[in-house]
Amino acid sequence: MQEAILDIPTRPGAADPTRPGAADPTRPGAADPTRPGAADPTRPGAMESFIVHPDRGGPHPAVLMLMDAPGIREELHDMARRLATAGFYVVLPNLYHRAGRDSKFGPGVLTRGDPEQARMRAIRTRMTIPPVMEDVADMLAFLDRQRVVRPGPVGVHGYCMSGPYALAAAARFPGRIAAAASFYGTWLVSDAEESPHRSLGHGRAELHIACAEHDELAPMPMVRELQGLFERSGALGEVEIYPHVHHGFAFPQRWCFDKHAAERHWERLISLYRRRLGG
Repeated sequence: MQEAILDIPTRPGAADPTRPGAADPTRPGAADPTRPGAADPTRPGAMESFIVHPDRGGPHPAVLMLMDAPGIREELHDMARRLATAGFYVVLPNLYHRAGRDSKFGPGVLTRGDPEQARMRAIRTRMTIPPVMEDVADMLAFLDRQRVVRPGPVGVHGYCMSGPYALAAAARFPGRIAAAASFYGTWLVSDAEESPHRSLGHGRAELHIACAEHDELAPMPMVRELQGLFERSGALGEVEIYPHVHHGFAFPQRWCFDKHAAERHWERLISLYRRRLGG
């Protein structure tokens, strides 16, 4: 296997003045952004990403693996590595990159009341779908420049907060995204801009939407509504309820890890990608 941590260039955009630690230009003594040599907040930035792919047999079909709310950690690196062993070029981006480099968290991120969880939530609560679609566009442009990536269709899947992002990407980029999956995606039916329930049939991708039977962030009444919307949309794919499991069941280090359901998740995901992307 080949793996690396790379900075994927992002397009110019205004800096997020609400991010933790962002400079307040109205504060006395704040740096003058017009002075020579000052950082230009409109210049392109970078999205730190973990890249892993087989070291033989390329070029390989590419997939985007979108993180859950606790963010980038070795557990996700290991999951990306497992997917790469099936023959894929996997990109795992830090979707919190707009908050700066200090946007990874310690084990306390999962503990209610812990400062790490509070720090994560301060970033997470500002996440919306449209900026993440800009990130997807940047990742697609990056993939187009990689010799070891097979030209053509791309897959995307997301966990938890990123379930909606994966499905929205299928609608936003119908000419590139051929397969999209959401695993215990949160609030897939909402009033958010580009909420995926409004665009299930807009793309050409095959969709797999996996929901845990016990999930406060995707309660069964919402899942039943989503199933009805999916059936009426004419979208290719399925909404599947994983019985007897909780939100987070596929994460090996989570209290609710369920080996049987996790293996089902891998089978569904890899078979989806092989059908739609080859490999």
